[in-house]
Amino acid sequence: MTNRIAFITGGNRGLGFQTALDLHAAGVAVVIGSRDLKQGEQAVSKLRKAGADADVLQFDVTQPADHRAAFDYFHTKHGRLDILVNNAGIAAGGFPATGPEHSVAEVPSELLKRVFETNFFAQVALTQALLPLLKKSPAARIVNLSSILASLELHAKPGSPIYDAKSFAYDASKTALNAFTIHLAYELRNTNIKVNSAHPGWVKTDMGGDHAPMELREGGKTSAALATLADDGPTGGFFHQGQPLPW
Repeated sequence: MTNRIAFITGGNRGLGFQTALDLHAAGVAVVIGSRDLKQGEQAVSKLRKAGADADVLQFDVTQPADHRAAFDYFHTKHGRLDILVNNAGIAAGGFPATGPEHSVAEVPSELLKRVFETNFFAQVALTQALLPLLKKSPAARIVNLSSILASLELHAKPGSPIYDAKSFAYDASKTALNAFTIHLAYELRNTNIKVNSAHPGWVKTDMGGDHAPMELREGGKTSAALATLADDGPTGGFFHQGQPLPW
C-alpha cells in the first residue's frame, strides 16, 4: 500500500527516530510524537533532510489530552492511521540492574506505578483512542515495543540469556504489554489489522547504554518490519528480527 501514514511515539530520538528513518525507506510518511516540541522539530528537520515526508506532534503518552489531540490531527489531516508504533517507554533505573529499584522486595510502589503508567496503561489508552482511525486503514499495523526482558519463560529458565538480568518494574510492565498484544490481536483477528510485539535488541541508546552490543541502525529493523507486514504476515506474536521469541 502506498502513501501509508505512521505515528511513532517517542520518535524524536533513539529507537523511535531510527524506526522513522527505516519506515521512510519503506515509503511511509511518518509523524513522530515528542514530549519536547523543540527536540521533535529538530528530529523532523533531520528526517526531511533525509527525504522523508515527516511531521511532529508535541506528545506525552501519559496525557489523555495528547491522545485526543493525536486523534484530531490524524482524523482531520488524513482521515485514517495506517501504522501505530507504541515506542515511548521508560526504564525503572540504570542497567545493569543492580539497584534497589529493580528488586521485587525493595521497589517503591510509586516507581512501580509510574513505570506501568508509561509502559502499559498509557499504551493501551492511546491504542484505544486511535483504533477507530486504524480501522479505516486498508491494512493497519500496530507495533508494541516490548523487550526480551518481558519473557516469563526465559526469566524462569536457569541458564537463559536473561535469567540474571531481572528488573521487576520494567520487566513486568513489558510482560503486561505483551498480554495486551495477544488480547488485542485476538479481538482484531477478523480484521485487516495486525498487532505484534517487538524486541529491538540491546541497543546503544540512552536506555541501553554505550556497552550495549547492537548499533542503533540495527535497532529499528524489527519495528519497521512488523509495521510493514504483508497481508499474509503474522499477528499476535513476539519477534526479534523476524524470529519469534518465547512469551
